[in-house]
Amino acid sequence: MRVTVSEAKAQLTDLVRRAERGEEVVLTRHGHAAVRLVPVAAKPSAAEKAAVLESVRKSAAKKARPGPSAARSQDYLYDEYGLPK
Repeated sequence: MRVTVSEAKAQLTDLVRRAERGEEVVLTRHGHAAVRLVPVAAKPSAAEKAAVLESVRKSAAKKARPGPSAARSQDYLYDEYGLPK
């Protein structure tokens, strides 16, 4: 649906409702498209978030490989007294 900006002023509430339902609403100025009204994406539910996190964890667990131990990785920076070299 294409509507001029001046017409949209009087119909804004209706245009917003149409956009929320998924209808494409384009506001025009001097015959050229200026703005498109689109709905804001709905926030995912807690269950949807949990499902995404679980799939990421499963994927990461398959790819994870043990690496070198980081327990003593910075020992070369310090002397025997724990002071920087």
